[in-house]
Amino acid sequence: MQLSLTGHHVEVTSALRSYVEKKLERIARHFEQVIDVHCVLTVEKLRHKAEATLHVSGNAIHADAINGNMYASIDMLTDKLDRLVMKHKEKRKDHHNAEGRHASARL
Repeated sequence: MQLSLTGHHVEVTSALRSYVEKKLERIARHFEQVIDVHCVLTVEKLRHKAEATLHVSGNAIHADAINGNMYASIDMLTDKLDRLVMKHKEKRKDHHNAEGRHASARL
């Protein structure tokens, strides 16, 4: 998984970078087909915003979170991304049973 981290009006320190990487590992564990992630951290007055776009096979998943603390907004962002990735994974899953429900009804 390739990660690009950008900061607007905030310096992306090594501690902030490692925190984002650690949080995004959870998403990579749930769905290993993430190609790359572009994350933007923004500070506007007292609003700390974290937004990310995940590129997965055939789709792009975007989420953002706003809080008064940058670490809390990163936590909220990863929770949202985790839910969206699980939803995407569920959509990709083959819901057709090999035998089918109707085949057993004919017996």
